[in-house]
Amino acid sequence: MPLTTYWLEHAWLDTNVEPGVALDVDSDGRIAAVRTGVDTPPPGAVTLRGLTVPGLANAHSHAFHRALRGTVQVGSGTFWTWRETMYGVAQRLTPDSYFALARAVYAEMALAGITAVGEFHYLHHAPGGTPYADPNAMGEALIAAAGEAGIRITLLDTAYLSAGFGAAPEHHQLRFTDGTADRWAERVSALKERDGVRLGAAIHSVRAVPADQLSTVARWAQDREAPLHVHLSEQTAENDACLAAHGRTPTRLLADHGVLGARTTGVHNTHMTDADIALIGSTSTGTCMCPTTERDLADGIGPAVALQRAGSPLSLGSDSHAVIDLLEEARAMELNERLRTRTRGHWTAAALLRAATADGHAALGWTDAGTLEAGALADFTTIALDSVRTAGPVPRLAAETAVFAASAADVRHTVVGGRHVVRDGIHRSVPDVGQALADSIAALRG
Repeated sequence: MPLTTYWLEHAWLDTNVEPGVALDVDSDGRIAAVRTGVDTPPPGAVTLRGLTVPGLANAHSHAFHRALRGTVQVGSGTFWTWRETMYGVAQRLTPDSYFALARAVYAEMALAGITAVGEFHYLHHAPGGTPYADPNAMGEALIAAAGEAGIRITLLDTAYLSAGFGAAPEHHQLRFTDGTADRWAERVSALKERDGVRLGAAIHSVRAVPADQLSTVARWAQDREAPLHVHLSEQTAENDACLAAHGRTPTRLLADHGVLGARTTGVHNTHMTDADIALIGSTSTGTCMCPTTERDLADGIGPAVALQRAGSPLSLGSDSHAVIDLLEEARAMELNERLRTRTRGHWTAAALLRAATADGHAALGWTDAGTLEAGALADFTTIALDSVRTAGPVPRLAAETAVFAASAADVRHTVVGGRHVVRDGIHRSVPDVGQALADSIAALRG
């Protein structure tokens, strides 16, 4: 079986940085062997200089929100005023324009070292709520966009049925809704997994899926052993409304309807009681933190330390794409906690990298990715150690340098399935990602 060998100047092997590592990749795009102590590149090997880590997993994305960057930073407001601007962009998207935008967004992710994305997808239908001839046209556009950008996708098809507790969808939410959870399940069941694609489910939030329909979505995911994600306690207003409607917190409501569990991830988990944290941890429900969005929207700092101690695995997402930089998400989680507690060192660099790699992939159903070991998918990224941000520290501190100093701009190579997607900082199938973003976003301006 033919092998491709990559020689890594430095590699992060879960707990430590090793110099001179050779990765043999088989024809199926998996790592066949990891050889340490290889001081010089073997003949014919592809040389990757810098620090190579497993591919980064962006566990929470709304691709179309990338069109809001800059626009929503004008003036003041709250999450709720930001949401009105978001609705305006959502109304103008078609399957073709969504493909063009998402292709550019996912290419930006590849440039940032991201090899897998969890797309929290709720923009299903045409304006007014009329289904397209293919009811999954928008989801298929996202899948095709990820394929052309060269990254893996977990399409987290999202049930979004109401405007709030007991409220019918508003006009700008009609594109999101299938009417009932049963009709949502019927539509999403027509989607098929394929190479580079996994399917999951999402509950937009407890305000957007009536309590008596939560279990329908949960059962769909359970029957398929698929990931299930949910926006959870992102806003205190949602918590208050849930308490008024159901006499319990959103976390307790989800638990009572069978939503929590080891394949479930709560996104944000920001405003939680001690009892909520205990419930999340005791059920091994994951937590996806999105610090750059949470700070951009002034949502607050979630109790990530307490959640992890309780038993909740942590992953990271860029959510609204205020920036697309998983290294920034990782360090922001630590730095936010430092600001909140006025103490340092809540996570090691290795722990933050695991959240951005192995644990993020697991949250998206890619349990065979996120590590540099034999049998794993050959998905990895190389971060420069000689840029103005990263030059200086000794190589054994390369993980600390990557997490606490590097940025997406320092990514030099991204390999997915053993194939170079980004080489020397250039995307190989979308050569001018900036222009692709500019063109696709300009097409959406009203």
